Amino acid sequence: MSWFVLLVAGLFEIAWAIGLEYSEGLTKPLPTAGTALALVVSMVLLAQAVKDLPIGTAYAVWTGIGAVGTATLGIALFDEPASIARVSFISVIVVGIVGLHLVSGGH
Repeated sequence: MSWFVLLVAGLFEIAWAIGLEYSEGLTKPLPTAGTALALVVSMVLLAQAVKDLPIGTAYAVWTGIGAVGTATLGIALFDEPASIARVSFISVIVVGIVGLHLVSGGH
């Protein structure tokens, strides 16, 4: 269950990171409120996940999910470059996330 909570926390991390773009530097009230809410939810869920998961593993996976999701949505939504090198390095992060999950030894 902790891994699922961590996954959802990572999804909310993506939401607040993307929200920063839509809030235009936290100057638009509604996107800023959504960004702040997503940030709080993400942190609360991360805090719940680390009750059962090692902090180093949980934090690395949480930031990895956020980085992969935000970079992918940056390509899809904001026309950021999708070069072979960029997609390859994003894939390396995914491999790291999966690897951490596999070696977590029952956590």
